[in-house]
Amino acid sequence: MHKDAIFSAGQSAGEINPAWVELGFKFGDKGAHTSRTIMLAELSTVLHHRPASATRSDYAKAVVEENCLGKHTASTRKLSLQRLSELYALDPAVPLFRLLRMFWGNEDRAHAQLALLAALARDPLLRATAPVILNMSEGEEVARQRLTEAIRDAVEGRLNDSTLDKVVRNTASSWTQSGHLEGRGRKRRKKIEPTAGAVAFALVLSYMLGARGQSLFNSLFARALDRDEGALTFLAMDARRLGFLEMKTSGGMTVVSFDTTLTEQEKRLIHGAH
Repeated sequence: MHKDAIFSAGQSAGEINPAWVELGFKFGDKGAHTSRTIMLAELSTVLHHRPASATRSDYAKAVVEENCLGKHTASTRKLSLQRLSELYALDPAVPLFRLLRMFWGNEDRAHAQLALLAALARDPLLRATAPVILNMSEGEEVARQRLTEAIRDAVEGRLNDSTLDKVVRNTASSWTQSGHLEGRGRKRRKKIEPTAGAVAFALVLSYMLGARGQSLFNSLFARALDRDEGALTFLAMDARRLGFLEMKTSGGMTVVSFDTTLTEQEKRLIHGAH
């Protein structure tokens, strides 16, 4: 994948740091959206069935042995676990999922937004469609051809037409689940109402990739929340009051950090990557 919306101007896919993968990000030209959506309902069910302290094996047991998703066969249970793990890791040892789980328990209204942000970090195919969706005006109808071209360009023709069509359908469904699109047949752009927790998650994802200061508010993850920099800054202040982040603004400069949110090991990974 030679183009990736996750990178800021001047960066390229050739500059991927191994620490980013260890933090939970995924790169390349493959993703769960060849067969699934962001699976919001399934993720919600699994996380509801396990406490925040759950381990990777606890989540696997909930899906495969306890069949919390109500699948009819063992093979479909295992496949659902595989796809959910591809999208979200379901492993607290993976920093991105640990943070997702932390924010998940704080704001029920943020669940769809949190799932989308995590999936954007871990599925390059979904990420390829982000510029198309996020640049649309409210009420504008989705042009299927633009999604198709964005995905085809991102994977450099690796997918055949049948698979490409499936990815288009699945990504459109994912953006509908997150609240960015509405409608069944013809989908139109809708603006979401981000929460303070979702803003904090978006900012920490950007921080993990090296963004600092005001650039945190211009990243892919921040733009996915449908608010301008001023509104995001205001929501970040709410996130600060909730203890999700630390933020100081002085002389037009904004400094955001996550000293209490990130573990010491995560901080070493992040700072070692930059």
